Amino acid sequence: MRVAVNLTWMAPGRVGGSEEYLTRQLMGVDASEFAIDLLCDAAVLDHHPVLTERFRTTAMPFSGTHRVIRIGLEHSWLAFRARGAAVVHHGGGTVPMVGPGPIVLTIHDLQYRRFPHYFSQVRHRYLDALVPRSVARAAVITVPTDFVRDDVVDAFGVDAERVVVVPHGVPAVARPSDEMIDVVRRRYGVADRPYVVYPAITHPHKAQGVLIDMLDALDDATAVVLIGGEGAAEQDLARRISASPHRDRVMRPGRVSARDRDSLIADADALVFPSEFEGFGAPVIEAMAFDTPVVCSAAEALVEVVGDAGIVVHSSASDEWASAVDVARSRRDELVRLGRERRESFTIDVSGRALASAYRQAAG
Repeated sequence: MRVAVNLTWMAPGRVGGSEEYLTRQLMGVDASEFAIDLLCDAAVLDHHPVLTERFRTTAMPFSGTHRVIRIGLEHSWLAFRARGAAVVHHGGGTVPMVGPGPIVLTIHDLQYRRFPHYFSQVRHRYLDALVPRSVARAAVITVPTDFVRDDVVDAFGVDAERVVVVPHGVPAVARPSDEMIDVVRRRYGVADRPYVVYPAITHPHKAQGVLIDMLDALDDATAVVLIGGEGAAEQDLARRISASPHRDRVMRPGRVSARDRDSLIADADALVFPSEFEGFGAPVIEAMAFDTPVVCSAAEALVEVVGDAGIVVHSSASDEWASAVDVARSRRDELVRLGRERRESFTIDVSGRALASAYRQAAG
């Protein structure tokens, strides 16, 4: 079965967790059953060579970094390239107004409806107009969690059978060597101190400021390491760190290599995740894969994904977050065991099988 996959929306390093989500689930699809044809920006080929090794890939004739150019290419070049496919999979949350089908549409979340103030007026109007039309055109809609599934059904009156949960697949990983961890600890200023880590782009809903406030109630030794690219809240976060009396305990290296990121997560006392909204929240499962305890907010998707394998904090109060970190430390062995069990529900194979099921359903 030939499946054409629209990745023109994927700008490596700029679209957050949705990039890893779709990349990993595609890697779990049985290549003996499906002939996957990836249609994408040339930058995707450079940043995800594992995809080019496994699937046929075709790069756009022009860069799709500019949204107007990308939309034009979706309605022309992509529509032409996708002809004859048994299924066309649009992974970026929207579907072009013209083009072949049947269509599988991936919706990562409906954040634009929950938090419209985090979006520019132009972007919000675009999504408000196009997402409902995209949902109407799709034969099957894939989502990462039951939370997003219910959100889509409620928002658009979709038949629940058309919405398929495809969980995030986290690959099996080996803990970085002690030598590598020592090097990374020194590189980021936490060589001889306990620390917690939060990997997230500085979007407003990621709420990094909660962790700056947490330092008021946490022990004097523990540092907070904030890794991830710059988002709309970057300047606000920088000002908040600068004004904090604990600024010397906040490390903000920005984007780091995958190797450094893994090392920082693997050796942290806890991964702390105060985000106020997620469609899934892959870093919490990635932390479990490294035997790192998880402390997260009570955002619906995070509660669903973490289950009983993490500490859930139901407010943004600094003392509650500090207390939760202390609890995670005291229950480390138990949380590691529960995390090992929990992550088995979120492997690449589990994700790939769910996506394959969606392709079959769309193809009829």
